[in-house]
Amino acid sequence: MAVKHSFQTLFAVPLSCDGCVKSVSDSLYKLDGITKVEGNLKDQLISVEGSVAPSAIVEAIQATGRDAILRGSGASNSAAVSILETFADQAEHQEDDTSREVRGLARMVQVSPDRTLIDLTIRGVAPGTYRASIREYGDLKDGAESTGPVWSGGEKETPKGSLGVVEVSKDGRGSAFVDHAFQIWEVIGHAMVLTRQDETQPLKNDDNTVVGVIARSAGMWDNDKTVCSCTGKTLWEEREDEVKKGML
Repeated sequence: MAVKHSFQTLFAVPLSCDGCVKSVSDSLYKLDGITKVEGNLKDQLISVEGSVAPSAIVEAIQATGRDAILRGSGASNSAAVSILETFADQAEHQEDDTSREVRGLARMVQVSPDRTLIDLTIRGVAPGTYRASIREYGDLKDGAESTGPVWSGGEKETPKGSLGVVEVSKDGRGSAFVDHAFQIWEVIGHAMVLTRQDETQPLKNDDNTVVGVIARSAGMWDNDKTVCSCTGKTLWEEREDEVKKGML
């Protein structure tokens, strides 16, 4: 799914020859909304310009038999991410963060002074219609229960934090790519929630409600890390670890 606004994204991709670059480029140009693809064989990077969701770009690259890691999107200080987890068992595991499961990911990039694109993906939940929202607080002490109401953003009638719905199919997967009228700096530190619950009642933690704090992420060319200075692991070793945890 594409939106109206064009933006740039940068991906790390294992590339061994010019043929690899061509294969990835050909796959990406098949997506409606891609306007430019450039490959850097030396640095193992693919830069993409267009109006296609980053998650769809990753899928198109993976369809060529290669993995892809999003390294940055948009300009500096214009991108954010939220890792969405379940907190259903939080009452039983208050001191054990390993009980949480990653079920979704939200990538956000500001593309104009008043518009931000949101790329939402979710998996491993029950089929149905999920409401996506940004909440007033970023307090995850009690999971979704402590995130407060939908963020108003100063609006009285339609809260800025109402992001619409995501339809999850029978395989437990769903996605949405939408744009909304707010700036990245406004939502940093707030929580994001996807749930099937009725919002007329306070949210409760259940297996099909996912929540995460919105944090800044790298813009184009802001992230040149190839090895983690803490663990000494390569970018791809870190990627493998995160996938095992459920990262999309």
